[in-house]
Amino acid sequence: MLFVLIAPVIASCGGQYESPCYSYSILVDKMVAVPGTSNYVDNLSVSDPRYKPSEFVWFKVTIRNTSTTTLGGMTAKDYVPDYLTPVEGPGTFDSATRTISWDAGAFAVDEPKTYLFKMQVAPQANLPADKGLFSVTNKAQAWSNQMTDDDSSTLFIEKQIVVVPPKVPSAGPEMGLLLFTGELLALSTGIFMKYKFGGKK
Repeated sequence: MLFVLIAPVIASCGGQYESPCYSYSILVDKMVAVPGTSNYVDNLSVSDPRYKPSEFVWFKVTIRNTSTTTLGGMTAKDYVPDYLTPVEGPGTFDSATRTISWDAGAFAVDEPKTYLFKMQVAPQANLPADKGLFSVTNKAQAWSNQMTDDDSSTLFIEKQIVVVPPKVPSAGPEMGLLLFTGELLALSTGIFMKYKFGGKK
């Protein structure tokens, strides 16, 4: 979902001796890549492909100047959710606030700038123990003077099922001794039966 904030147009403008009228607005579009592809979508639902532990996730942020005049001093932030770690992209990551900040610079009228972020899902051992499937949301926000806009993308992470094979008793020395004892017992029983019943006519 996209939100555009438009500042009020100057009330007194456009006359013969006055400044021309301008509108001021910016637009932020955040997208996430479909797992295993280079296709970007606004959000991934629970029925879409899911990310797995330790997989890489790509996000795309596009900032556009939708004003009727040039904008300068644009700054932006990306709010990194829990269980994702930034790997590549612009700006500086603050681990305390879990935010990436960067200077987007000046924008001409209707100019877009696109930024790519590569992040990694946490290993399975670091994911919630009580959740097999859960969602995380990544938000980006941009500012220029009094204007701001933001957008978010949601994805789902699915933990892997770990199958523990059944424990098979090892055939060590104790097992060999047990088998040997059983063989001796069977042999002695056979000899006794043969002597007891074979000796009578």
